[in-house]
Amino acid sequence: MKRIFFLLIAIFVTSNIQAQSIIDGLRYSRDIPNGTARFSAMSGAFGALGGDLSAIQSNPAGSAVFLENTASVSLSFLDTKNETNYFNSTGSYYNSEANLNQAGIVFVFDNYNEDSSWKKFTLGLSYETTNNFDNEYFARGQSNSSIDSYFLNFAQGVPLNLLQLQAGESISDLYRFLGETEGFGAQQAFLGYQSFILDPTDPENPNNSSYFSNISPGNFNQEFSFNSSGYNAKYTVNLATQINNIYLGLNLNSHLIDYRESTYFFENNNNEGSLINEVGFQNNLVVLGNGFSAQIGAIAKVSDYVRLGLNYNTPTWYTISEETTQQLDTKRTENGTAIIESIRPNIINIFEDYKLRSPGKLTGSMAYLFGKEGLLSLDYSYKDYSNIQFSPLNDPLFNTQNSLIDSALKGSSSIKLGGEYRWNQASFRGGFNYEESPYKNTEIMGDLTGFSFGAGYNFGSFRLDAAYARTEQEKNNQLFQGSAFTNAVTVNSINNFFTLTTSFIF
Repeated sequence: MKRIFFLLIAIFVTSNIQAQSIIDGLRYSRDIPNGTARFSAMSGAFGALGGDLSAIQSNPAGSAVFLENTASVSLSFLDTKNETNYFNSTGSYYNSEANLNQAGIVFVFDNYNEDSSWKKFTLGLSYETTNNFDNEYFARGQSNSSIDSYFLNFAQGVPLNLLQLQAGESISDLYRFLGETEGFGAQQAFLGYQSFILDPTDPENPNNSSYFSNISPGNFNQEFSFNSSGYNAKYTVNLATQINNIYLGLNLNSHLIDYRESTYFFENNNNEGSLINEVGFQNNLVVLGNGFSAQIGAIAKVSDYVRLGLNYNTPTWYTISEETTQQLDTKRTENGTAIIESIRPNIINIFEDYKLRSPGKLTGSMAYLFGKEGLLSLDYSYKDYSNIQFSPLNDPLFNTQNSLIDSALKGSSSIKLGGEYRWNQASFRGGFNYEESPYKNTEIMGDLTGFSFGAGYNFGSFRLDAAYARTEQEKNNQLFQGSAFTNAVTVNSINNFFTLTTSFIF
């Protein structure tokens, strides 16, 4: 409803200059080890096991392990604690969200010819949330650099006459015109000029392209709030078969992206000679996308005790659309009078659709079964994040961004270890997972570590499972990606997942 409201009041703009970054590519290329409660409790170490609806996402051959038709539904509760540090000022902030994170069904078609090497065929349909974007944090601290550098960097080289209102022209008119003809950067220069953050060095020359800041150097009290919501989801059609002791499977995946982000930056100062004493800058982003990927996998039953698995996830090919809105407020004092400038274009920037290719992933797995009493399972995966690619490739801005990705990101290994112990109808589970940072510089993003545990009870044709999983990772988030204003807030995120799954055999 909120989005419809904005569409009714806003003027549309199509801009051919986009601001995609490494952060955008990573956001849609990473997933969380969450799914059914059994899967989550073992940290997702299911590549050589199968027999679970979420295990199909680890290895599509896993559906052929099912002996009977099975369906499951999972509800999850995510609790996030973000510990922030901004210029040695710290804080802790919490966010909670409940959702339906998994639902699926597998149909088993047995071959009753006992002399045939082909044992069965399975068809699976499933939905799974691969990433939850609900998050928020707040940071405050004192810095010796101002947001004026953000606007100055975009303004240098832009002719003054492009930033000045003409007779009868409104803020919205010119902001829209700049978006249509000059792009995102010129819009930022326009905001800085109209809010008095910057002025031209030669105000009488309409071709002036050099600017200076009206904010004097010194100390700046700054605050930054971040709020995001949405999800990355996957719909899967699974086909699998068992031939003797070999299980083979294929997944065809349809991906959805729904991401909403709102940030607000505030800065004030009492620096001598500073015309501007307060700045409030809000940015809103809406991202919608869809994509396709495939998976092929195999599981080998080496003996009654040993299982080996191999799975390859192709890259995901996304088509993505983005919309942004902005507003900027400043406060200055002239002749002892406080003046507030509110620049509210009431314009939605609708960017041209672009393509994103996320990296593929290769996973090798091994499991050891202790008869019917329990099991141990290990998954090792490798994903090269430097293969993230924006397109069309004939766009020089995308080529530049792809070069930055290639120089900043690297291949990342992940390890998942899980175990299960069965006692009569009850099962007790635990797991550990570790994933290397995708960055060559791990100060930007650290490694992810996590553990999990859970339990379940088999009632026969009905099973109930519960799990708890915890992950932790530290990131150094630049407030405005790809800008000259490089201030960053360190965020240590601790995610707590609680999952409840009901499964039915029919």
